[in-house]
Amino acid sequence: MSLSLSPAHLRRYRDVVALFVKYGRGDLVAGPPIVDDPLPSTAAPTVPPQAAELARDLEKLGPTFVKLGQLISTRADLVPAAYLEALARLQDDVEPFPFEQVEAIVAVEVGARISKAFQEFDAVPLAAASLGQVHRAVLRSGQPVVVKVQRPGVREVVADDLDALTEIAAALDAHTEAGRRFEFSKIVEELRKSLLRELDYRQEAANLRLMREKLADFDRLLIPAPIDDYSTGRVLTMEEVSGKKITKLSALGRLDLDGPALAEELFRAYLHQILVVGVFHADPHPGNVFITEDHRVALLDLGMVARVGPAMQDHLLKLLLAIADGQSDRAAEIAAKMGEPRGEFEAAQFHRRIADLVSQQQNATVAQMQVGRVVLEVTRISADCGLSVPSELTMLGKTLLNLDLVGRTLDPNFDPNDSIRRNGAAILHQRTRQSFSPSNLFAAMLETKELIERLPGRLNQFLELIASNKMRVQVDTIDPDFLMAGLQKIANRIALGLILAALIVGAAMLMRVETSFRIFGYPGFAILFFLVASAGGLALVIQILRSDRPSK
Repeated sequence: MSLSLSPAHLRRYRDVVALFVKYGRGDLVAGPPIVDDPLPSTAAPTVPPQAAELARDLEKLGPTFVKLGQLISTRADLVPAAYLEALARLQDDVEPFPFEQVEAIVAVEVGARISKAFQEFDAVPLAAASLGQVHRAVLRSGQPVVVKVQRPGVREVVADDLDALTEIAAALDAHTEAGRRFEFSKIVEELRKSLLRELDYRQEAANLRLMREKLADFDRLLIPAPIDDYSTGRVLTMEEVSGKKITKLSALGRLDLDGPALAEELFRAYLHQILVVGVFHADPHPGNVFITEDHRVALLDLGMVARVGPAMQDHLLKLLLAIADGQSDRAAEIAAKMGEPRGEFEAAQFHRRIADLVSQQQNATVAQMQVGRVVLEVTRISADCGLSVPSELTMLGKTLLNLDLVGRTLDPNFDPNDSIRRNGAAILHQRTRQSFSPSNLFAAMLETKELIERLPGRLNQFLELIASNKMRVQVDTIDPDFLMAGLQKIANRIALGLILAALIVGAAMLMRVETSFRIFGYPGFAILFFLVASAGGLALVIQILRSDRPSK
């Protein structure tokens, strides 16, 4: 196997090979035995040392491999459950790049020097990551904003990494059994799409505008607005959110909040995003959730969103309601419909383990209930039993798991199952009303118009076929010639068997008739009938053995 790689590709190729050599043995390949967890716990699961080391190695390799690890964390069929949590927690905090480069990038993208475009611009970033960093600034109008500036040269680095990974994935798919089974090229292509969207800050600005529009009815939620005149593909300027991270909220600070109402509003907003809008913020970890000074919940960093189609929305709503109501059989049935069997699907074991999981959820206390953990367990059980579920289900589980943590921070007694039951009817009503939207009605009217236009011609053709006796009905059934040949074979053998039986009975009766014609001392005619019957029976056995083949 030979690969034509550039020096940059070769460097990344060596990095990936080193990872395979380091982690390609033991439990990362074979996977430890998967044991059903007890009741979902509010405590974070323990990450094995080797899984944590893998996460650190991926972080060192840069943004492409961080995103690759996060993407793999949505595939419970690829890596053991012990590694999913470590990969899902991947972060890419790095040293900030110099302010001189920030000034140069902003000047090119915005079209003016920082000193002219902004009244103030902090040289020290608020946060730095491998794709970019964030600075606090003030516009000439006096509006406080935050400016996200993309790291110089990151697009070229990502492009080189993706090209190398594409060639490696193609080689693995062509020459390894794991590649043919898991289709690594599709994983790299999904990674490419995700990274290209995240590298285009215009996409994040569009996400901000979309979420502000779709969540406008949620008064306790805040989505920062993008400043379009100061935003481009490499620079994103948005209004500043004054507040603190929810993780830094003190017990005394919670006394001033209406925690139960905030938790309910946040959870209801995400159910609305997932099950009604079809686009949801896929990374609501506590670091991206702020409590504003006016006691609202602000959602930040909308670079990562997930999309859910109408059919998947219906399945997700049914699954969440089945889990919330403790309907284990229905939950297993819906989860099975959402996936595709891969190899030998162990349906009985799958249904049993899903039933145990849902029953555990019903017996859990309010402090133990974590619907996100349950959804992630469904994906893990599916992978273990040979069922490939869509990545949207894993994304939903991770999103709900983060929401469980945020909700419990706001209200320790928050019950996500109860919230799902309360809001299920309203969500169903919204989906029904959405199906009768003007655009859907207009599409239905166009289809009705097309049907009416074509109906006279098709009806005329139908009547003409009936009048000319040319109407034919085609039914896919067993081949009649094959069926008749089989029936004839059966009838012939039955008739031959009756004749042989008659010869044997007649020979037995002739044995009692005294005659001078004898063979071997017995009546001759009786012996002749026995010999004819024996020859016919032997010929029948030979014909059956030669012509009848066992069914495959």
